[in-house]
Amino acid sequence: MKRSEIYEERYERLSRYENEAIGKGYVRIAGVDEAGRGPLAGPVTAAACILGEHRILGLDDSKKLSEKRREELYEEIIRYAVSYSVVSVGPREIDSINILEATKRAMTECVRSLSVQPDMVLADAVRIPGITMPCMAIVHGDAVSNSIAAASILAKVSRDRMMREYDVRYPGYGFSGHKGYGTSAHYEALRELGSCEIHRQTFLRSLYE
Repeated sequence: MKRSEIYEERYERLSRYENEAIGKGYVRIAGVDEAGRGPLAGPVTAAACILGEHRILGLDDSKKLSEKRREELYEEIIRYAVSYSVVSVGPREIDSINILEATKRAMTECVRSLSVQPDMVLADAVRIPGITMPCMAIVHGDAVSNSIAAASILAKVSRDRMMREYDVRYPGYGFSGHKGYGTSAHYEALRELGSCEIHRQTFLRSLYE
């Protein structure tokens, strides 16, 4: 089977939840996902995306894709999506309200920020508070829904770009490489340099105990 045929077959398979929603009368279906819940530094970033008629082939959980492929798909998504939005919540707010609440806040705001409001939302694992339209939380949604996979890519690429910018502002931590996650190199940099403004202090408590 050719790669294009594999992508076509996968696109059809990952349209199940969208097709079920359409069958119930919903028209504008937004996928929502986040990136950056686990890192020691940087924001948590959420994205919402309403896909259009253009079939974006190769969508998948962003973590399963190479950086080059994520960037290619990102450009295709923002070009052809009916509407998309990306919202980040920073480390100070994460420290203040905890990472789960910060994630929900980012997800809520990115849905509200869409230029075209959806009438149905598909979210990766988290039920989104504060929105008026129906929301279905799907475990591992970025692997089974095209809309959520697209949002996953938007969130991941957007956050990775931010972390590369932070690497210039806060040299020595290696943010371009590990993107704020707790790698051995990152922990070593923390021991040598201490934390910086974008570190989540509530995530570092064990380091100082």
